[in-house]
Amino acid sequence: MNQPCFVTGGSGFIGQHLLALLTHKGHPVSVLMRRPHSLPALREQIEQLGGRGDLLAAVGGDLGLPGLGLDAAAREQVRQAAVVFHLGAQFAWGLAAEQARQVNVEGALAVAELAAQQGSRLLMVGGFMLANHEHLQRIGIELQRPERTDWNKVYQRTGAYEGSKLEAHFRVHARMAELQAPLTVVHPATVCGHSRSGHILPAQPLAGLISNLAGGLLGAIPGSTAHWLPLVSVDFLSGLIVAAAFDEQQAGQEILALDATTPNLQGMLQQLANTLGVSAPSRHVPIPLLRALLKIPGVPRLLRTDAESLDFIQTTRFDTAATDALVQRHGLVWPDITQALRMTARYLVSTPSAVSG
Repeated sequence: MNQPCFVTGGSGFIGQHLLALLTHKGHPVSVLMRRPHSLPALREQIEQLGGRGDLLAAVGGDLGLPGLGLDAAAREQVRQAAVVFHLGAQFAWGLAAEQARQVNVEGALAVAELAAQQGSRLLMVGGFMLANHEHLQRIGIELQRPERTDWNKVYQRTGAYEGSKLEAHFRVHARMAELQAPLTVVHPATVCGHSRSGHILPAQPLAGLISNLAGGLLGAIPGSTAHWLPLVSVDFLSGLIVAAAFDEQQAGQEILALDATTPNLQGMLQQLANTLGVSAPSRHVPIPLLRALLKIPGVPRLLRTDAESLDFIQTTRFDTAATDALVQRHGLVWPDITQALRMTARYLVSTPSAVSG
């Protein structure tokens, strides 16, 4: 079953753990890289995570270029991929809309068309907010006719990063249906560190939250006692992605990778504070008020928080029955999310560069 794969976003947090799992299982993997000369460093990192660096090969290209910037040799290299995993995206709060759309939307469409042209299964990573239909309608997405959506207005409401991820989802769906090509989508919640090692990269939103808590910058709890930040550990997410990618029953399906046992935000912060040896905030601040404060120049930098991140803190609960059925069929086991939180906090404390990053 050592089928070749092609991965975008392989140097990112989820991507690293996906590469480690795929190569651990014996799959040769070609990785889209803007700087192919950095392959040795990536191989070393993948080996540290339990994978096989010798099964990795670099493919020079860029999501922001037409046709991914692939030359004829690169296209031939990835042509035999049984599965194309699309994880690549440009992530940052405050992105310019044109930049976000070029990389996150047009890049995703280029990956989709490549997969369809060469007969590969496409496994795309989306986001759990796509399972919150009330939110999607509230920000202006026309779920029955997505092509009628005014995406510029959506970007204004959500920020360019989240808007571009949402637009990419609907446009890739439409394009793959038009091409009659197989597509599977996995929608992860906010990604927690590895459930056993705690490994996480500093650019991850959860790492930023933990850093703020450790540094005494979190004086209040956003929202109410009903608000939570749904989580999934990176190792479980990687296992779920691989299971879905090679499961023929998952062609055309969308899978919600979200641990329903995640505590509410207050409980999560208390657990993290206990691990870090700091005091947890006890009072709540309404999210509309916090959002208004973050519009004041200088406040986002002072609080190391951006208003775009607040949409992910919510009261909506999600139906994970279909995910649980897939988990059971493949013999996967949900790790203890509270233990994963503790290990993530400990990893950040023991890795100064991760906290300061």
